Amino acid sequence: MTDVKAVVRAEHPDIVLSQTVAHDQSSKVRSVSEAGTDPTSGKFFYQIESSDFSQFEDGLRNDSTIREYGRVIDTRGKKAIYSFEYTDEAKILSPVISAANGVVLDMENDGSAWILTVWIPERTDLVHLWDYAQQNGIDLDLLRVNEYASLGSTDAGLTDSQRDALLVALETGYFEEPRDATLGEVAADLDISQPAASGLLRRGIRRLIVSSLMDDSEAPD
Repeated sequence: MTDVKAVVRAEHPDIVLSQTVAHDQSSKVRSVSEAGTDPTSGKFFYQIESSDFSQFEDGLRNDSTIREYGRVIDTRGKKAIYSFEYTDEAKILSPVISAANGVVLDMENDGSAWILTVWIPERTDLVHLWDYAQQNGIDLDLLRVNEYASLGSTDAGLTDSQRDALLVALETGYFEEPRDATLGEVAADLDISQPAASGLLRRGIRRLIVSSLMDDSEAPD
């Protein structure tokens, strides 16, 4: 089997946080895919960069896709990590990918649009995302798509432990939204501690992103 890594651009005012980033045009939003979220909490984490967080939060208060929010971690300079709970009005693309046994590796805004990097087992499974977009009036453009060997048959620079952790997390539903498994359950399946499981997933996802999205000149040390 040959897996697919696709990069798509999606735009609709009801995609989560779109109204907020339109209000604060200085903001840059990126999903924190490796955050150990309890699926029962309904909270999702993003790294936010803004020149004016008060304006960003003004946008949040009037964003019909956001039910609740909170600043979780203040980082250096103009960056912070926020948690969000979505409303029923929010259009969320990741469950469509999860239903096709795929994973959203990365999501970040491009103005009020969104760039998603998606790993999916078969190229034909991308049709589910296009069907959802058409049914919901979402503008969707395929920016690029690459085929590469299956996650189960190539290391992509992964250690055996990282590959095992990613496969267990995928099979148990850890990457679905909302999640079907907690980080603790993934750790229990792997027979390791929760911090160790978190580290393996975080480093494994980073390795996959570097190997599939960046060339040798761009790869970090």
